[in-house]
Amino acid sequence: QVHLVESGGGLVQAGGSLRVSCAASGIIFRINTMGWERQAPGKQRELVAQVRSSGRTDYADSVKGRFTISRDNAKNTTYLQMNSLKPEDTAVYYCKYSDYRNLNWGQGTQVTVSS
Repeated sequence: QVHLVESGGGLVQAGGSLRVSCAASGIIFRINTMGWERQAPGKQRELVAQVRSSGRTDYADSVKGRFTISRDNAKNTTYLQMNSLKPEDTAVYYCKYSDYRNLNWGQGTQVTVSS
């Protein structure tokens, strides 16, 4: 079992920036993927971005060029830098961790972008 603790998020005006962080603890396998999903009211949860332990990244088309995901393997932490935020980015953001044996999510952190 992997425990995920998210931090960051909050309220920001459109065009602003926020950074969310997620620290993983427990039995962390060297080969893993960490990332972020989000869910807006009335919408399905969607993948925002993910980064593999190799460093390879994937982004949803809606956030490409605005969001940057990174990780610190020594700290088992992933970061999501969100720039040029739009009202449609408003959602609960969930950290996600997966390896060959585990699939875990954090409790979620609210990101609200006002217009």
